[in-house]
Amino acid sequence: MMDDSDDEVRAESEAERIAEALVFASAQPVSESFIAERLPRAFNVRAIMLRLKEQYAHRGVNLVQVDDAWAFRTAADLSFVIRRDENEAKKLSRAALEVLAIIAYHQPVTRAEIEDIRGVQTSRGTLDVLMEAGWVRFRGRRRTPGRPVTLGTTRDFLDHFGLEELRDLPGLEELKGAGLLSGRIPANFNIPSPMMNDELTEDEDPIPQLDLEELGLLAPGGGSED
Repeated sequence: MMDDSDDEVRAESEAERIAEALVFASAQPVSESFIAERLPRAFNVRAIMLRLKEQYAHRGVNLVQVDDAWAFRTAADLSFVIRRDENEAKKLSRAALEVLAIIAYHQPVTRAEIEDIRGVQTSRGTLDVLMEAGWVRFRGRRRTPGRPVTLGTTRDFLDHFGLEELRDLPGLEELKGAGLLSGRIPANFNIPSPMMNDELTEDEDPIPQLDLEELGLLAPGGGSED
């Protein structure tokens, strides 16, 4: 005769199967809250997902965490055997990479602040490319004259670059080791620590729904970029 502990083990096993199926069936990372809503009763979803992550750690596909969500992805050491989609997005330009990096490390950041950091104008096309890729989003409006819109990265950005959260962005020494920074950078050069959540800051206000159309006109065309 089965006791209560056996029932609990069976219930947790079934919860794992449900969570596994939900993530497997989704092309996008699945949030822990979405999984919790579909379990038969209250479970520690984070504990369930960590157990599944361990089970898949040495398989051809891994269960990876993306912010507060989970997704199955090809094991990093096997990515070379996966045929690339013929419609794969073309590589980003140097300008787009610079803008993306500034947004990732400095968010929330306005277009004017991006231009101040880069020292050149940022064309509308550059921001359009990053938004069409789903890596950059409008966050809010800065409480300063002109009410400029602030920009930040998305969950898709984390997913695409294999990051669990923004704190996993490479630091100064990692960037140097990868050859992405010159060996003659200024002595006082530093990389800011990106914010760790999507909450609006004290100097940001939510973007009203009626502003959505205006946002398409936010970034007027600028000068040409490399």
